[in-house]
Amino acid sequence: MSMLLVATNLHKSYMAAGRRLDVLRGLSLEVDRGEMVAIVGVSGVGKSTLLHLLGGLDTVDAGTIRIDDAEITALADRDLVAFRNRHVGFVFQFHHLLPEFSALENAALPMRIARARAAEGRLAAEGLLRGVGLADRLDHRPGLLSGGEQQRVAVARALVMKPSLLLADEPTGDLDEHTADELHALLRGMHQEHGLTSIIATHNQRLAGACDRVLRLEDGTLVPV
Repeated sequence: MSMLLVATNLHKSYMAAGRRLDVLRGLSLEVDRGEMVAIVGVSGVGKSTLLHLLGGLDTVDAGTIRIDDAEITALADRDLVAFRNRHVGFVFQFHHLLPEFSALENAALPMRIARARAAEGRLAAEGLLRGVGLADRLDHRPGLLSGGEQQRVAVARALVMKPSLLLADEPTGDLDEHTADELHALLRGMHQEHGLTSIIATHNQRLAGACDRVLRLEDGTLVPV
């Protein structure tokens, strides 16, 4: 397999209460195209920070990140925003849906940002919402959806631009056990159906165990589990 993502010697630190906190200390990661990788570790160790860096939501202090043929750590801000919108899908612990938008409008939002035709965005979003089991919820606003349904909308939104890389940060952390299990199965199914490369930060051992590889983040670097 060819590598979809290569991160080399990543460093990231923050200032907290007047002290420097080193979160990542020379972390490197290679992910094969089509692979599903789980990142585990204790709360506060830096899993979210790592995913934000890999997806271009935050910037590294040092190191390089390459996705496909793009070195995202070298892109100008405008180019990075465009690359992220087209090539990276995000699912967070909290769905971050816009409350005034319907499920369909929320799922189509990345297409709108990319200035795709409205009909094209609606068609793509509707197909994905049907695929995640929400065919009868297209016009519902988030307040009328359950937590699991809201997260399904978030999954559809993450995939609407047909990204090559899916990053999920504790996607089941706010769900009950039964609903979390359903979302596990959905993520695995979407990963396979859409030919994704997926990196999932999680505390959930069942979700981690369903991945192709599990890595633990500790002391600022990754070690195999």
